[in-house]
Amino acid sequence: MKFNTTIPKGLKPYYTAELAKYRSEYSSKNLKNAWNHLERAHILGQKYPFAHSYVHWKMLQFGFKIKSGKEILGQIPRLVFGGVKSFVGTVPTGNPGGANVPALKAFPIEEELKEVFREVGVRI
Repeated sequence: MKFNTTIPKGLKPYYTAELAKYRSEYSSKNLKNAWNHLERAHILGQKYPFAHSYVHWKMLQFGFKIKSGKEILGQIPRLVFGGVKSFVGTVPTGNPGGANVPALKAFPIEEELKEVFREVGVRI
């Protein structure tokens, strides 16, 4: 079992960029695009407890902002347990993190994000 702590230095700029794109799209009221960037940040950071938990925090806030009870209720357990699962290395790879998908189900990773992982030398 591998214990993960912080996001690798090479991966962090991509993760941070997705969060910046989220904020920009959200500010422009492009909620679908904003959410997509949160999902991408989740996939990039889900193996690392702090990055993973932070995205779930942003998803919970998004749920409140759009008044989605489903998202709010779905994010609470993800926020509580997601970081722990990251720490012990048991996250479902490629899971986008929203309450609209099963929390423990792995998903295929889009090619662009696979390329990011390859480029920075992170095994997925």
